[in-house]
Amino acid sequence: MKLLDHFTHSGDGLFRWRGQLPLLLLPLFLAALASSPWGVPPSTAARVLQVASVLVALAGLGIRIVAVGTAPAGTSERSTTNPRASMLRTTGVYSVVRHPLYVGNTLTAVGLACFTGAWYLPLIVCLAGVLYHERICAREEAFLEDRFGDEFRDWAARVPAAIPRPAGYAPSSTPFWWRRVLGREFHGLMVIGSAVFVLDLARAGFATGRLVFDPVWTSFFLATAAIFVVCLALKKLTRVFHVDDSRPAAAR
Repeated sequence: MKLLDHFTHSGDGLFRWRGQLPLLLLPLFLAALASSPWGVPPSTAARVLQVASVLVALAGLGIRIVAVGTAPAGTSERSTTNPRASMLRTTGVYSVVRHPLYVGNTLTAVGLACFTGAWYLPLIVCLAGVLYHERICAREEAFLEDRFGDEFRDWAARVPAAIPRPAGYAPSSTPFWWRRVLGREFHGLMVIGSAVFVLDLARAGFATGRLVFDPVWTSFFLATAAIFVVCLALKKLTRVFHVDDSRPAAAR
C-alpha cells in the first residue's frame, strides 16, 4: 500500500475512534500534574498562566464556533464511513485554513495541556494532534478531490492545511447561525469547564493529599455546567435550536 493510501485508510479508523483516542494521553497529564510547579493556592503568576491557558482552550472552541456557525447546508458533515458534501467551502474561515475544526480541537487540547504547568506537555499534545489529524485530513481531502476535482485543487493550492493565512481571508458566503452553534457546540464549553476543574483538583490533590476546591475554577465549572443544562433542555424539549439543513442557504 502506498504511504498516501495508508494515510487515508488509517484516517477512517482514527476518525471512528476519535472520542476514545485522546484518553491515551491521560497518563501524561497525570504525570504532569503530579510534578506541577504551581502551589496551592497558586501564586499570582501561576494564576495568570492558568487563565491564559483557558483562554487558549476557549480560542480553539471559538474557531469551531465560527466554522460551524457559518456552514452552508450540506457542508458540515464529517463522516468517513459515508462522506457527503453538496458544495466546497472556500470562504470565511475556510479561506484562511482548510481544516479549521481540527485546528480548533488541537488548540483547545494545547490550552488544557498548558493548564498543567508542565512545559513539555503542550509540545507533546501539539505533536500528537498533528500526527492524529493529518491522517483524518488526508482521508477527507481524498474524498473532496474526487468529488470536486479542479475546484478543490485550486482551493488547496491557495489555502494552507493547518497554519492559518489571514491575508487570504474572504468574507463568508453565508450568515452566522447562532441556533446551530448553540445546538451543537455547547458540549465543547462544558468539556473545557470540566477539564480545568478536574485538572486543578487533581493538581491540588497531588500537592496536598486532599481535595482542595479552587474558587475560580469551581465557579467556572458551575457556570459552564449551568449553560450545558439549559442548552441541553432547550435542545431536547423545544425546537429553538432547530436548523433545517436540507434547505438551501438562500432560503433561510
